Amino acid sequence: MQCVWREAYGLARIDITYYHSDVQEQMDLKLLFFGKEECLPGHFWGPGVRDAYIIHFVHSGRGLFSIADKTYDVRAGEGFLIPPGTIVHYQASDTDPWTYSWFGFRGLQAKTYLERACLTPLTPVFTPLAGRGFESFYDELLSVRPERGGDALSLGILYRLMAGLISCSPIEAEERTADAKEVYVSHAIEIIKSSYSQKISMLEIARSVGLDRTYLSSLFKARFGVSLQGFLLEYRMRRAAELLRRPELSVSDISRSVGYNDPFLFSKMFKKVNGCSPKHFREGTERRGGHSQ
Repeated sequence: MQCVWREAYGLARIDITYYHSDVQEQMDLKLLFFGKEECLPGHFWGPGVRDAYIIHFVHSGRGLFSIADKTYDVRAGEGFLIPPGTIVHYQASDTDPWTYSWFGFRGLQAKTYLERACLTPLTPVFTPLAGRGFESFYDELLSVRPERGGDALSLGILYRLMAGLISCSPIEAEERTADAKEVYVSHAIEIIKSSYSQKISMLEIARSVGLDRTYLSSLFKARFGVSLQGFLLEYRMRRAAELLRRPELSVSDISRSVGYNDPFLFSKMFKKVNGCSPKHFREGTERRGGHSQ
């Protein structure tokens, strides 16, 4: 469902379209609204906070955008990000007021895409490359709105805009996010440590961390030489090896304790990682003297 709001205030014209869809609540990205405004001289918003990510692109004129105790002079051909829950203030120039368009969005992967584009509260301003669609995205979204499947077409435009943001990010952005990658990996490891005994998927781990599953797995591959799934498997089997030193626990008990309801599958995975079955591992441990590590 969508609704459109159009109003004119003096020389200012505002066009806003809202999308409402419960079906989209668990999507990686979802478009919430978009609009365009020809601002009056000195027109401002804030200080205040928004509850969604909002990208503004300036078509003409200039103005000031303030966030995180910094103020940026944003001109035609540039844009800025408003993150949710962050205090911002922006104001059109008194002599050359800006005309801008915007789109608001949320989604499971919204933060990940923006970080890949190096857009954060500390680096909120961007200059898109020519031909990436920022000059025309409002008109494109407006044109597909009445079509059958307009919501899907709009989502495709949103993904293209996000790709445009990523492609125009500084080359050194990957270097600047090296520390952030370590934080993501550490967070994922903590989730594994607390959830390995449950049935948990790679997608659930990735969503808890806030990253794409494939991207998170690539971070593990670079850091440990194994994928995210491989790391979880090895962690479970290391824990199983420790539990096998406790004779009061059966193999079935240990299987359940490390997240496997099927003891046969558990034995297969244990042998894959440790080179022998749980039974033979336990017998070898007992011959070596039991419980020391």
